[in-house]
Amino acid sequence: MTSATATPLDRTTDTPHAPDTAPLNWRHSFAELGPAFYTELQPAPLPAPYWVGRSQAMARELGLGEAWMESADALAMLTGNQLAPGSRPLASVYSGHQFGVWAGQLGDGRAILLGELQTPQGPQEIQLKGAGRTPYSRMGDGRAVLRSSIREFLCSEAMHGLGIPSTRALCITGSDAAVRREEIETAAVVTRVAPSFIRFGHFEHFSYSEQPVQLKALADHVIDRFYPACREASQPYAALLQAVSERTAHLMAAWQAVGFCHGVMNTDNMSILGLTIDYGPFQFLDAFDPGHVCNHSDAEGRYAYNRQPNMGYWNLFCLGQALLPLMDSQEQALAALESYKTVFPAALAARMRAKLGLPEEQPQDLALVENTFKLLAANRVDYTIFWRHLCSFTPQSGHEAVRDLFFDRESFNAWALQYSERLTHVDSGLRADLMLKNNPRFVLRNHLGEEAIRAAKLKDFSGVNTLLSVLQTPFDEHEAHERLAGFPPDWASSIEISCSS
Repeated sequence: MTSATATPLDRTTDTPHAPDTAPLNWRHSFAELGPAFYTELQPAPLPAPYWVGRSQAMARELGLGEAWMESADALAMLTGNQLAPGSRPLASVYSGHQFGVWAGQLGDGRAILLGELQTPQGPQEIQLKGAGRTPYSRMGDGRAVLRSSIREFLCSEAMHGLGIPSTRALCITGSDAAVRREEIETAAVVTRVAPSFIRFGHFEHFSYSEQPVQLKALADHVIDRFYPACREASQPYAALLQAVSERTAHLMAAWQAVGFCHGVMNTDNMSILGLTIDYGPFQFLDAFDPGHVCNHSDAEGRYAYNRQPNMGYWNLFCLGQALLPLMDSQEQALAALESYKTVFPAALAARMRAKLGLPEEQPQDLALVENTFKLLAANRVDYTIFWRHLCSFTPQSGHEAVRDLFFDRESFNAWALQYSERLTHVDSGLRADLMLKNNPRFVLRNHLGEEAIRAAKLKDFSGVNTLLSVLQTPFDEHEAHERLAGFPPDWASSIEISCSS
């Protein structure tokens, strides 16, 4: 592992005022862990960068003014062409299991952390994805292409709009610089934002390489900054594992409830904060298929939709193994993991009750949820449209808008009777409000992303910006954009998304 500084960097803390924003107040708590954790280096510039998309909502949360976000300085800094004063760029090292196999040392192969900004929302790390080669690029070019950058930018903000924990995206910049993938494409840089980008794989790296001092330092850093209550436990590191297990359980429940497939749930793509991280071959379900595999690189279907909860636990087990040197026994780690098995089903059940408009739990609810999933799967019903249409269901109505989604009408009628009986003592106004807040009208379907990408390749970024505005408030009606809530076209089923995406 390389830890030498590639080029001397400007580490000044007195940052001049940028237009319409306060000085960028940088901190570098991850860098304080020491050179074993990263390599310092500067981003590699791109020729003639241009704006592709900007999240003004994210900019406001960071305390950045609109004028600065439109400035030439911002464009240069967020492309990696100009060093942000006070920043300290670095790429971190980590390892991981990929598709169930130990892959050894990995690391930020195309992501460069600038540091963390002090914001009204607390410290937020700012990372440039696609900003050039690092010592961890493993024969890669360190670049991101326009299509994958658009997908990550839009989905990061879409997940936030859905209320699902996620890394965020401030902007995308593009360049006509050529990047070779399956074909020649153009380069782009996504500015990603999160309280921390630390992954399960960071812990695996120091555990497998037998660096107990660094492993402990990393665990202490995470506990002190993000899980301070664990410090009060008799065994803080077991408490950390339990806390991460419970956050991950809630994340898996959120994914399953909204019909989200991550596609590449390797341990190096699992956030220690329980955030959705690393948007590659993801997909929101169209027709409901529990065994759907969205990643065409996943030949064995390891990360199919219905396997995600178990893969979450498998990854946590790997994290537990990595943390074992800091614990008193293996049994302690297993006990810390045990809560996942109760938190996940309870969290999923709560989310599904909300989607069904059931404010209070009843014994028959589990059977109703299971029957709903079975009915949707048997009829391959569009997942998002079903739930949104269900918001207008009443026991007294004819249910035509919902029934018409099913080819097996008798099975639907039997289910509708079961659902209607459950609604007997549920306030209709409360139910409707609960459902409209938990069943989005809009999700980032693959074909919508593909349409925006095709236009962007022709320098038309209006589709990116329209999708962004709709997906940031996905529960609203957005009547002017009704088309974006419609059924996918026939060609959508032919879209192939792989790990290179």
